[in-house]
Amino acid sequence: MTDSFRPFDTDLDETAALRILRGATDGADDGELFLERRRSESLVFDDGRLKNASYDASEGFGLRAVRGETAGYGHSTDLSEAALKRAAETARLAVGAGGGTLADAPPGTNRHLYDAVDPVTSVPFLGKVDLLKDLDAYARALDPRVVQVSAALAASVQEVEILRPDGQRLADLRPMARLNVSVTVEQDGRRESGTSGGGGRHGIERLMVQDHWQAQVREALRIAAVNLAAEPAPAGVMDVVLGPGWPGILLHEAVGHGLEGDFNRKKSSAFAGLLGQRVAAPGVTVLDDGTIPDRRGSLTFDDEGTPSGRNVLIEDGILTGYMQDRQNARLMGVKPTGNGRRQSHAHIPMPRMTNTYMLGGDADPAAILADLKDGIYAVGFGGGQVDITNGKYVFSCTEAYRVKNGKLGAPIKGATLIGDGATSMQKIRAIGNDLALDPGIGNCGKNGQWVPVGVGLPTLMIGGLTVGGSQAG
Repeated sequence: MTDSFRPFDTDLDETAALRILRGATDGADDGELFLERRRSESLVFDDGRLKNASYDASEGFGLRAVRGETAGYGHSTDLSEAALKRAAETARLAVGAGGGTLADAPPGTNRHLYDAVDPVTSVPFLGKVDLLKDLDAYARALDPRVVQVSAALAASVQEVEILRPDGQRLADLRPMARLNVSVTVEQDGRRESGTSGGGGRHGIERLMVQDHWQAQVREALRIAAVNLAAEPAPAGVMDVVLGPGWPGILLHEAVGHGLEGDFNRKKSSAFAGLLGQRVAAPGVTVLDDGTIPDRRGSLTFDDEGTPSGRNVLIEDGILTGYMQDRQNARLMGVKPTGNGRRQSHAHIPMPRMTNTYMLGGDADPAAILADLKDGIYAVGFGGGQVDITNGKYVFSCTEAYRVKNGKLGAPIKGATLIGDGATSMQKIRAIGNDLALDPGIGNCGKNGQWVPVGVGLPTLMIGGLTVGGSQAG
């Protein structure tokens, strides 16, 4: 936590703000004043030149009053007492006359999950441009087939302060940095691309270390070269082995969203009412953990002030819990889990994932692949979508291989995985001992709000998934 963000040094007086907030939440169950200042910078280097450079800065507040299932919310970019009064009137109208008892404040924490650094200003602008130039030159020198290189370097810092009606005040400085690389190669008139990237809640200097960015370039080039040799994907029902790390995005979409508290309170999730029941194969343990230092999805405390947690959602195949914000937790009679998140001060918090992953098992990944008689090995994923009500998902593979009799065959392109989360979790046949987290590239959308997240997975074998492709398997 940090004291560097001092919005009350403006004409918004802390004493007046607390008085207005208390008036807005009088008789409510909960509420808070969320203040935010955000700065971000993005540089895009494409086709040998700096194509775009942008810098954005914003600040504002959101005031919320909650009673029962209703939440009143007002927000503004004007940090003034007059704007705060208007927001309080809006929030008050939504919750009515009240009659609730204010919930206890979140517990405090002295934990620091990331350094209080500013990735936007820590490195001069021209130093970032020079990095992108070097990256472009390095990629082109690696392989004569390279015809295009695109790289993006992004940094942001979000300064947050939360004031509660009981006078509790919390502050946090949240850094973020990310480097993305895309390489396009051409051979015999065919063009294919590969991408790589990563980052986290740390300074931008980590991404500018030569060994780091050169490894990202080589990985993007490797994937592009693999795609040059790719054959049309088969279609049909077959066993699938998922590689470790980023393929955890399938777990995030197919299972994670269905375990968020609001969907289960409203009984719109495929997992509603299943606490204590088997929802996955034995050995499957799924966690949402916002306490991993420096990770993209981690938070010292969530956007309501609750310290983030290491929450076990599924243990040995049994559903043990949901991810909760304060409102849904209170309505469901459980404790908040540190999953109340919002995109910005202009958005109301809701239950969201942080870093969602499956624990590793005891199987050798090589042995899992050797046991695959006829299927595909998927190690990279692109876009996907899921229907929360039934858990059905569709995912496109960006790197996958045909496997027959345990032997890795040709790479394939155009493969999609189709299934539903509940059934897929029951069909897990083997769990590798190689749990890995993604490199720090995840973003999650829900109800129009986007937040950074992390995913993770060991090598898995899932039986009988539908694979969409261009030819019969």
